[in-house]
Amino acid sequence: MNDDLLGRHRAVLPDWLALYYDEPLEITHGEGRHVWDAQGNRYLDFFGGILTTMTAHALPEVTKAVTEQAERIVHSSTLYLNRPMVYLAERIAQLSGIPDARVFFTTSGTEANDTALLLATTYRRSNTILAMRNSYHGRSFSAVGVTGNRGWSPTSLSPLQTLYVHGGVRTRGPFADLDDYDYVAACVDDLKDLLGHSRPPAALIAEPIQGVGGFTSPPDGLYAAFREVLHERGVLWISDEVQTGWGRTGEHFWGWQAHARSGPPDMLTFAKGIGNGMSIGGVVARAEIMNCLDANSISTFGGTQITMAAGLANLTYLLEHDLQGNARRVGGLLIERLRAAAAHVPAVREVRGRGLMIGIELTKPGTDEADPAAASAVLEAARAGGLLIGKGGGHDTSALRVAPPLSLNVAEAEEGAAILEDALRSIQ
Repeated sequence: MNDDLLGRHRAVLPDWLALYYDEPLEITHGEGRHVWDAQGNRYLDFFGGILTTMTAHALPEVTKAVTEQAERIVHSSTLYLNRPMVYLAERIAQLSGIPDARVFFTTSGTEANDTALLLATTYRRSNTILAMRNSYHGRSFSAVGVTGNRGWSPTSLSPLQTLYVHGGVRTRGPFADLDDYDYVAACVDDLKDLLGHSRPPAALIAEPIQGVGGFTSPPDGLYAAFREVLHERGVLWISDEVQTGWGRTGEHFWGWQAHARSGPPDMLTFAKGIGNGMSIGGVVARAEIMNCLDANSISTFGGTQITMAAGLANLTYLLEHDLQGNARRVGGLLIERLRAAAAHVPAVREVRGRGLMIGIELTKPGTDEADPAAASAVLEAARAGGLLIGKGGGHDTSALRVAPPLSLNVAEAEEGAAILEDALRSIQ
């Protein structure tokens, strides 16, 4: 049956629609931190549909909210007042840290970033955007145009003039050997030099922790230092929180809060985890920026009632059960367990991350050369052991991405770490 589904998939879907595993997996159902495939095999899920099943699979509170809303009305568009959308917008505006915030809902992180770019370029009357090397911001035409990762950038054409800045990858690049203080100073000097050679940019868009790039990040405070330089010139800061938002990093509710010295961003974008699998994205911006458009706009599916009901239930559960605190506690144990395991595997260059957002970078032993074949082998071995994880990386896809639902418990963290340790040892 699975072979037939794979054949049908290949017959009607694009060749570039990537599938994990030599024998692709059909996930049929899930519960808590586990999922099952079409053959009845059970897996511990440490990837959550690309960091999207943030709370738990089949969370009763979310399922109940979706069911009750579906029994009333599923959708009406933004042309009509929408109580669940207003309620969720109020909560997100308050949590964002952005003063006088307005919220616009979309259906994905890609669309959220696309909207933020539209707002920034309109507000600033400039189509020049600063972005980070090794970044990923989505698959739309404009989002690809600010993505600094060749593996996810299928065209060089863009409506934007994009200039790429150093700093998103602490352990690679020309400043990698500097200590954190000098690293930040060198990146700031590079930014100032770049601004001296360009037309005034609209905004800097940056992920506090780069997701598809392999869970890499700069030293805390880099974007605060950037913001000081940008603010002097009126350049906006967009924090792409599609993967870092909602407490996943444990230490902070938003990734930008690790860079808060110069205040909140002008805009933040979100998606993935807030819907716990339902299609929700959005932008939070200061009112003067959000309201700068001088043409009509609506959203047919952004903010639809059924997704807003799911988002409200999921956010309430996350806050009431302190899942940010759980991510900090259990994530701290997991990363230390993985570092201890990796110490005996020469192919592991680095174990990095915070909270339940952990990257394991693999290279050819004794070098800094990426080893995507090793990453694929570990992915396969982990699946064979009953664990699902992800992949990512910059120049080559050689980083393992570990991002379980935020309700992960200590026993599950230990179980997953043991499976992953065996999978890492299998490539020696």
